[in-house]
Amino acid sequence: MSNKQKQYVVVGLGRFGRAIAETLCQDGAEVLGVDQRMDLVERMRDELTQTIQMDAMDRDALETLGIRDFDIVFVTMGSDIRASGTIVLLLKELGARRIIAKAHDEFHGRMLEKLGADQVLFPERDMGRRVAHSLLSGNVIEYMELSTQYSMAEIRPKPEWFGKTLKELAMRSDMGINVVAIRSGDEVNAMPQPDTRIREGDMMLVVISEEMLKKMR
Repeated sequence: MSNKQKQYVVVGLGRFGRAIAETLCQDGAEVLGVDQRMDLVERMRDELTQTIQMDAMDRDALETLGIRDFDIVFVTMGSDIRASGTIVLLLKELGARRIIAKAHDEFHGRMLEKLGADQVLFPERDMGRRVAHSLLSGNVIEYMELSTQYSMAEIRPKPEWFGKTLKELAMRSDMGINVVAIRSGDEVNAMPQPDTRIREGDMMLVVISEEMLKKMR
């Protein structure tokens, strides 16, 4: 089945959820974005196939989405343990085919697995573990394929990016890269803004096109 025929739901339209949703849409997939906050829903209305303002912890409301018809549901509010756990449980009960959930820590991850998540993502933990590996390998870090055209990966910025902001680099429009987080030493910026500046030694967690991934390697 080609990716153009696949359908996804992204529950939670914070920065992490937006990066996944936008990337899948750019690859031709149909993406339904769901969030309780109307401002986030409005922000993504023209970017995704469809957006809905909804409390995903409301079983009756969630059931109206026809969850069984979607290939994958992403649950991306990793900082809200209660909300993500409740939503994963409801999705499982409603017959979701595959659930991929973001976890805040190991305990949260184990809880999500027990509640029915098929795959758990640890963006901050994995970023930290892979920094040392990247220093040894000099290559792009292990990555997770999101679709036929895009993956989530940790990358070392190119020297020509040093000192420039994300806005100046036009990473999404010109390079096919959505920046999810940036690690500088022991600090992680999980909410990088357009004026965030790339420094030498930084590591970047990104959603990246396969074409650019090959160039980075």
